[in-house]
Order: sequence, then C-alpha cells, then structure tokens
Amino acid sequence: MGHHQRQQQQNHPSMDGLVYLLSKSNNDLTTVYNKLEREFQQTYPDNANPLKLVTRIKKIQDDLSSLKDQCRELLSAKQDLIDKARMSLVNNRSLVQRMQASSGIPPTNDSNDPAYTNLNQIIAEWTAQLSSKTGVHFISLF
Repeated sequence: MGHHQRQQQQNHPSMDGLVYLLSKSNNDLTTVYNKLEREFQQTYPDNANPLKLVTRIKKIQDDLSSLKDQCRELLSAKQDLIDKARMSLVNNRSLVQRMQASSGIPPTNDSNDPAYTNLNQIIAEWTAQLSSKTGVHFISLF
C-alpha cells in the first residue's frame, strides 16, 4: 500500500468503520443466501427451487422479447424482399410487353406468364399468412 493511501486511511478513520460495515453486510447476505439455498433444496427437491425458477422465467421472458424483435425484423425484411421482387417483376413485364409490341409479337397475358403467376401466388399466400397472424392487410399492386 502506498504512502498516500496509508495517509488517507489515517486521515479518515470513519472509512475503516464503513469498510467493516460493508464487509459484514456482504458476509451476512452471503450467509442468508446460503441458508435460503439449503432450505429451498430441502423443501423443493428436483430443481423446483423457486429462486431458480423465477430466474429461469425471467431469462425466458427476456429471450422471448428478443425473439419477438427478431421476428419483427425478419417479417419486415421479408416484406421488403417481396415488395422489391414485385416491383422488379412489374418493371420487367412492362419492358417485355413494350419490346413485344415494338417487334409485332402479341403481348404475353397474365395466365401465360409462369413467373408472374408464381409470384402472385407467393404474394397471396404471404399476405394471407401475415393478415391472419397480425391483422394487417396488404394490397397487391398486380
């Protein structure tokens, strides 16, 4: 211990009493904890310790909250992906239809376009699933 620290302790004798009081309190709390732990083990065998159960429940609640946030982020990312795919398909269809018209080829109708039909089916399923779980309804752009 340095000279300065010894001098501080000598100048503040009330600190010794406070340090002693805090150490004693810490020891008393440890003793109470150990006594309760033994009592719980005797009263509640097979890991039914209420203290541990409450701790586990709290952890599960925290994990559940985190999982909900991650699910919301995932739903948002999935919706964003669907929106981008929808817009890309709409733009590409429009370009193909213009190219077909300019070259004299009859434009492809919706029922003859498997990519368009498949994406619409996926979007309809996704929208129905999302609506049933969240009550939110999305309007298709097609």
